[in-house]
Formats: sequence, C-alpha cells, structure tokens
Amino acid sequence: MPYSTEYVRTGRRVGLRPLSPADGPEFTARARESRALHRPWLFPPRTPEEYGPYAARLTGGDGSRAGFLVCELATGAAAGFVNVNNIVRGAFQCGALGYGAFAHAAGRGLFGEGFDLLLAHAFAEPGAGLGLHRLEANIQPGNDASIGLVRGRGFRLEGLSPEFLYVDGAWRDHERWALTAPAG
Repeated sequence: MPYSTEYVRTGRRVGLRPLSPADGPEFTARARESRALHRPWLFPPRTPEEYGPYAARLTGGDGSRAGFLVCELATGAAAGFVNVNNIVRGAFQCGALGYGAFAHAAGRGLFGEGFDLLLAHAFAEPGAGLGLHRLEANIQPGNDASIGLVRGRGFRLEGLSPEFLYVDGAWRDHERWALTAPAG
C-alpha cells in the first residue's frame, strides 16, 4: 500500500499528516486490532461504512475540524490519530481534541511524539499551522493513559463535566483538561 508522505510536521520517528478518505483500509484494520486497547474509552471507526462519514467530517473543509494520522517515518504505517474538533475562531481560537494510539505502536513512544507534533501544529500561526490559542481534552475519569498523556504535556485540569458525552450507550462524566498556546 502506498503511504502519503505529505507531512505537516515531522519528528525523529514519526510524522503528522492530514487524514484522507484513502486511509480507510489501514485505519479500520488498525482500529479493529486495537479494540482491547481502546475500550471502554474510545470507539474509532472499524468498518468502511463507519470510516466514510468519519473521514468526510474531518476532511470536509469547513474549517471546524482537522484530522491527522501519526505515522512512522520508516514505514509510513499509522501509529495513531489525533483530531481537532469543534474549532471555534474569533476571540476563542479553540479546538477540542480526540485521539488514540493503535495497538501495534502502544508503549513505544510513537504516539506521544506525534501528539507533541500536533500541539506544535495547532499552536503555530495560520499558514504554518492551525493558529489556535487553546486546546481542550475531555477525558473520562479512570482513563489513566489519556490523563497521563495530557498532564505530561502541561494540560491543566479545569473541572468535571457530569454526563458530558454519550459514550458506549450512556452519558459519561468527563474531566476537562486544557492547554493554551505558549506565550511569545
């Protein structure tokens, strides 16, 4: 399978590139392989029927969302995904994160490196990045891996939102974590 190398950011071992509709076969295969890792927190698309609308929302071009894959530079294989959802411009300049590592890459530091690339891209000025001032991550209490990821990158806990998101058949509480662009 040919892999895109049109990265918006590259690190030592991974690159960050826009998600595309053509990524469906690999994305859904990786999501199926990662079910045990993702449950009960995350439910990425695992079939072509689920992936089509997912990719369309993230690549639709209205500027309210941006989807990215974290890919191993050596092979181009997807190590995970990071989406910036609900982007609000004007005085807010904020987006909400959704993300997940794929099982084959878990524990190797690849996703963390890619997440750092996403933060740099999100806070970079328009033209070089998304030009955001603030990123939010809403995480279910008990999702220690996700909380550790954002805490380790300087996100601050801002509170608890009861029954915030509908996940796995019920309204779930979420902790609100946020990070603002570095000053300067």
